[in-house]
Amino acid sequence: MRAAFFDVNGTLTTGRVWEGLMAYFKERNLRRWTYLAYWAYNMPIYLLYKAGLITEESFRSPWAAKLAWFYRGYTVEEVDEISEWVVTNYVKEHWREDVRQRLDDHGKTGDVVVLVSGGGFPMLQRLAQELNVEHYVGTEYEIQDGCYTGRTVGPACIGENKVSLTRAYLNMQGLPVDFQVSYTYADSIADLDLLEVVGNPIATYPDKELRTLSEERGWSIFPF
Repeated sequence: MRAAFFDVNGTLTTGRVWEGLMAYFKERNLRRWTYLAYWAYNMPIYLLYKAGLITEESFRSPWAAKLAWFYRGYTVEEVDEISEWVVTNYVKEHWREDVRQRLDDHGKTGDVVVLVSGGGFPMLQRLAQELNVEHYVGTEYEIQDGCYTGRTVGPACIGENKVSLTRAYLNMQGLPVDFQVSYTYADSIADLDLLEVVGNPIATYPDKELRTLSEERGWSIFPF
């Protein structure tokens, strides 16, 4: 069984989905203190990354995990409404149509298409619906008594965790994917683990570091 794994931010979209989430709260003047706390927590980590003192994965992991703070106290239904707004009012302006076409092509040939992103399950579920994709792997947010707690369940879906969480999901779904004949589409060097695990890595609108590495290794670069 062959699969095609697609990163979301920067790969399927030109913008970052979390920016749409921030826009939702800003428009409604909500979660202002959460916003300040989020940046206060993550900015020192970002500066360490820019100084070359930590890896990109070390920077991106808390960035993804702490997005769960913005959902704290909301019901499942309320979070679904937030995801709907972000996808229909923000993401729709940022799709990379050529990459979406590649995704559709894989689906038409019978490949198992899987979104693999550091984003949270609620948003990924809505994005998957928009793309007519059944499978997605991301960062799971904790729910208790029908409400989000602001915490994650397990690790953020970043770096090597993208591979381990994807393998766990495929096993749970009973999908015997052959990674050596499968594809990964991703834009960032932070996605290197997911690119390396397949036989057909495709650097998609790659950042500078990933483009250089792809050229050295002879990987495909999209757009071709």
